[in-house]
Amino acid sequence: MANPTENIYSLNNYDIDSIDSIRITIVNTEWNPEIIAQLTTSCLDTLAKLGIEKAHIDTITVPGSFELPLGAKYILGSKDKPDAVICLGCVIQGETKHDDYINHSISKSISQLSLMTNTPVILGVLTTNNKDQAVARANGTKGDKGKESAYAALKMISIKQRCQSAKSKISF
Repeated sequence: MANPTENIYSLNNYDIDSIDSIRITIVNTEWNPEIIAQLTTSCLDTLAKLGIEKAHIDTITVPGSFELPLGAKYILGSKDKPDAVICLGCVIQGETKHDDYINHSISKSISQLSLMTNTPVILGVLTTNNKDQAVARANGTKGDKGKESAYAALKMISIKQRCQSAKSKISF
């Protein structure tokens, strides 16, 4: 049986103009540091493998996953606005429904931020039932959210560039 995320690990049909000028910011969290370290390392390695210069990748750390959208908003409001922001976090279910409220808020806020700023803001947040599931989704055993997030960012940059190019060719 094929890996369901196999298609994500390809930039087929996605061309990026001037990949050497693409700027990415990764916003990650302090919570679950061993999982976040794995996600961040995988994301950084994938971006480098795909041609993004190390000098064009910034990383900032916010306290927790709930703060990811605001951290991304700060970055997008800066003078050095990146081409995409990748938000990496991990929310593990506890004994209460706290995780549901956090996960809903994060996903909705990141979606709104993308739409408001017309900049890809990637939701690379693991939402798992336990730590073992989070580890498996960070280390490649059952997925690699860091790698997937890097590909998603570059694909969205490509789509945006392609749409802007097509728009400029149309005259009214």
